[in-house]
Amino acid sequence: MDPAHYFNAQPAVPDVRRPLAVVLDGQERALETSAGIFSPDGVDKGTAVLLAEVPDPAPEGDLLDIGCGWGPIALTMALRSPGATVHAVDVNERSLDLTAANARRLGLANVRTALPDDVPGEVRFATIWSNPPIRIGKQALHELLLRWLPRLAEGGEAWLVVQKNLGSDSLQHWLAEELGGTYDVARAATSKGFRLLRVTRGST
Repeated sequence: MDPAHYFNAQPAVPDVRRPLAVVLDGQERALETSAGIFSPDGVDKGTAVLLAEVPDPAPEGDLLDIGCGWGPIALTMALRSPGATVHAVDVNERSLDLTAANARRLGLANVRTALPDDVPGEVRFATIWSNPPIRIGKQALHELLLRWLPRLAEGGEAWLVVQKNLGSDSLQHWLAEELGGTYDVARAATSKGFRLLRVTRGST
């Protein structure tokens, strides 16, 4: 499928819901999916690397999934941190609807889905997890990351999974330069052709 479909607010392909059985947080989950979103048939390789490698998110406070798709990252955060509020953000309204529906299926009342502009500006995030949409282009990707990473709370961590051959190392260096000395940007792991980058916000 043309990846442009899942970068649109309203995908052009029909919304036909179908069952999706996947393992999240160590258990098989019965969810639903549809066309016109990112990785509709299951957990993609990059997200699988992120979920396998990251430490648990903050147990409370506000957490963020940038680009939620049908919800694998946001749902896992919510399962691991039931005392936190998970903000699942996407420009694709079908993705938001699916993530909300899948949260209801799992009985997760701590997931909030929202378009980027609908997340209150005062919210600061204790943990951010993302498989960022590299294929939107470098400029758009940079704008996306600079929109959200500065909203880390002091002591907060962001974890980004990026394919090595799609510029993970150059992105790491760029983030370090752009975010400045208050932030630490490091390569935390390498697995299956992906880099896991950790961005930590220190005290100001």
